[in-house]
Amino acid sequence: MNELPVVVVAGQDATLADVLPRLGDDADRAFREGRVFIGARRAADLGERVAAGQEVTMYPARDAGVAAPRILLRAGGIVAAYKPAGVASVPDHRGSAGTLQEEIAKLAGMSRDELAVTSRLDVGVSGVVLFATDEPTRKRLAAARREGRYRRHYVAIAARSPVPDRGVWDVPIGHDRDPRKRRALGRDATPASTGYAVRGRAGQAALLAVEPKTGRTHQIRVHAAHAGCALYGDAAYGGPARTVSPNGSVAAIGRVALHAAWVEVPSEGAQILRVQAEIPADLAAIWGSCGGHPAEWGRALEPL
Repeated sequence: MNELPVVVVAGQDATLADVLPRLGDDADRAFREGRVFIGARRAADLGERVAAGQEVTMYPARDAGVAAPRILLRAGGIVAAYKPAGVASVPDHRGSAGTLQEEIAKLAGMSRDELAVTSRLDVGVSGVVLFATDEPTRKRLAAARREGRYRRHYVAIAARSPVPDRGVWDVPIGHDRDPRKRRALGRDATPASTGYAVRGRAGQAALLAVEPKTGRTHQIRVHAAHAGCALYGDAAYGGPARTVSPNGSVAAIGRVALHAAWVEVPSEGAQILRVQAEIPADLAAIWGSCGGHPAEWGRALEPL
């Protein structure tokens, strides 16, 4: 399948139905899956107008063969899910098919619109994602995020160890020139805070426990890179694309070495709900290829 978007430009005022056949044989399916955009807007109806000179873009479908999402827990109005690294949390330019929200809705016997995502993980990052299935739960979890009671614990593998071994990254994060990225002290920067601790070492590589206190886009990745310890597999922020083991063997990395290992949120009453996702094999393999010891994952899962 074509890995690049297909773009056509309307020669005159038309409807999407008029333009769609020019995108190729996959266009009808792409439209149904939400992968067709008129300008920057996702196309929702074949009768939508396309102005002369306006671009219509068809984005490729997601790659098949990635690990499958699964439900970790259902409790009251919460559905806790495991997101593999190669899966998008919610629909994006590649549509809704194969996204975590779509797949979990199928597993839960619900429609996608009945699942409200309460936090998101970047494509390339794995771990726990919580969905709310009703409005009271959505509001409760939104309030928990505002009040700092929505606790997210990540594990990460950095190319270098941060200095000091334990601390808080609190550099504001703003926009980058590339709209897909963020930058420390970038344009319109807003406060951001991330706690971290080194929980293992293997050569220059470091196994980190990380807990973001705020929820900026790409926050952990940006803070780690700004601190001089970009994460393995995070090419967007300067992380290495491969590991070199102590015996000299080289292994390519197909994901960002970041995993949302557990989440704690207020449950109904005074209870705290904790959901954990085991360390995925592809992440464990990165640490192993660095020469890291498997026993160090246990320390990395401990709270800060």
